[in-house]
Amino acid sequence: MTWLHDLTRRHPAGDLAIIDHDGREFTFGAIDAAARDLAQRLGDLGLGPGDRVMLVCENSATYAITVLAASRIRAWVMPVNARQSPDELDALRAHAGPRLIVFTPEASAPARDHAERLGATVRGHLETGELLVAGPFDDPACAPEPVSDDPAQQVAALMYTTGTTSAPKGVMLTHANLVWNAEVSARLRGMAAGDTVVGVLPGTHIFCFASAFLASLAGGSAIRFIPRFSAAAVLDAFAQGDSVMPAVPQMYQAILAELARRGTRPDAPNLRYISSGGAPLDPEWKEKIEATFGIPLQNGYGLTETSPGVSGTRLDDPRGDTSVGQILDDVECIIDAPDEDGVGELLIRGPNIMQGYFRSPEATSEAIRPDGFFRSGDLARIDPDGTLWIMGRRKELIIRSGFNVYPPEVEAMLTRHPKVLQTAVVGRPVPGNEEILAFVTARPGTTEDEMRDFLKAHLVGYKVPQRVFIIDAFPAAATGKILKHKLLATFAHLIDAHDAKAS
Repeated sequence: MTWLHDLTRRHPAGDLAIIDHDGREFTFGAIDAAARDLAQRLGDLGLGPGDRVMLVCENSATYAITVLAASRIRAWVMPVNARQSPDELDALRAHAGPRLIVFTPEASAPARDHAERLGATVRGHLETGELLVAGPFDDPACAPEPVSDDPAQQVAALMYTTGTTSAPKGVMLTHANLVWNAEVSARLRGMAAGDTVVGVLPGTHIFCFASAFLASLAGGSAIRFIPRFSAAAVLDAFAQGDSVMPAVPQMYQAILAELARRGTRPDAPNLRYISSGGAPLDPEWKEKIEATFGIPLQNGYGLTETSPGVSGTRLDDPRGDTSVGQILDDVECIIDAPDEDGVGELLIRGPNIMQGYFRSPEATSEAIRPDGFFRSGDLARIDPDGTLWIMGRRKELIIRSGFNVYPPEVEAMLTRHPKVLQTAVVGRPVPGNEEILAFVTARPGTTEDEMRDFLKAHLVGYKVPQRVFIIDAFPAAATGKILKHKLLATFAHLIDAHDAKAS
């Protein structure tokens, strides 16, 4: 087995590894040396084995070497999107108890804002930019966790599945979990020296963290870091010769819209692999994307708790449907309590399964059965040839533009508004995406704009509902419990009026 930082040592030191947000290039040898230097500096600042280091960031070389430096120390890296609000970030910090907080100011103005708010100071300069650090913090929540010499037991990353103004869930992924996924992802895509991955997915999301960044290290390819998505930036990357594009469906939609605006075909001389994940794939958009680029759009399925890979379509056997491909080697999937059509909850077991939820043994035992199978909460069926189809979700989870949004988070924030009496949040499928709809009972004179402005000030943008409906009363059971499953039907007239106005 291997540690995350060992991935950089598998390839010639002079091969290109990272193209940073500002165009600077770093070889495998350079990032290995930079990670070694940063590990020494963070250690001198008090970061030790079993400590958490919170990384408030957007995509950049500093992000990458911080991940590798934490691995060297055997600390847990905890990547957090710098675009999260102070409320969200503070909730994560309180739960995780990081010893240090590292920021990426050169690639992210919000990261610099958080750094100023949290009292960070410049502790020198790295090859990639300023070393901007808050801490060390010594309160009881910061106590180190146990350390192991076994990569299958030692936690490498703490990935939060909710940004959490309610109850945070920190997924503990080991070095073995993440290296396994990196190697599988690289093989699935045929990644090798000479490839360049478009690193536009947020590095704080498991899809980019494990299946783009770490996979590029495992395969010996380079990754171009783009801090924030724009269709123009991605098209520029294609024109410069980038060859591998993992993305969510909404990114492809924006790229097609930009091409239509320009009235041109894509200039992508080396593009050979495009894939979709993180959200349901619409068959009509799949056809449009494939027709535009002239290559198959690959698909796959995973979760943060599974590092994330569970299944994927194959380069040598592209599919014309929207299945999520064949179950990956070494992964075992079964369907729990299937109905007459073979549909039931998907259970997963293998080297990809998390160690558990940090500081939540109850949630861990609910999620992972005694026999090692993880309860996905997703409804699925499996064809005889091992093809996996995701049919829906048992959980309330909403996937908005590839990001996980948990209704209780949004509801908890809405109820903090002094005019709100009661609220419920649900998702609604729309072509290629999901909408977030909030329903609110409130004091007289409350407006939708007022509610949305409040949420924009306290939540990251992708969690803000597309509509906030002010209603008189909720459909409820005799006990007073809101019947969420009746919201869309009960208020269909309001939703229809919104759709008609939007169209």
